[in-house]
Amino acid sequence: MSLSQTKGQLEAKIATAITQFEREHIGRGPQEVRVWILQDMILVRMKRVLTPAEQKLARDREGHRLIKEVRQQLIEGSRSILDEMILHLTEMSVVSLHCDISIKTGERIIVFTLAEDLESKFRA
Repeated sequence: MSLSQTKGQLEAKIATAITQFEREHIGRGPQEVRVWILQDMILVRMKRVLTPAEQKLARDREGHRLIKEVRQQLIEGSRSILDEMILHLTEMSVVSLHCDISIKTGERIIVFTLAEDLESKFRA
């Protein structure tokens, strides 16, 4: 991690990397991504992430379950890629990853817990 970058610049780089990851591994990127560095966590909020096929599938309860299950499997299968991406950008290892998607709003949240307090690195 470059000491010359600000917290906002790193958050923007993480947002760009997450968007690229989503496009390459899910097939469609979110229409909006926001990232916050909070102590030893990175919170990622993505809006409008459902593909057109998922939007059609989301019309009933079974479709909701299937979308959540598939998205969870995709994240678990790509966990090493995400961990490496965060390590590369922050120079800190990921301890845990938590993820959920709202079928109703088309919003997805990912929380990375890091081995150290990343936010403290930006304090004077």
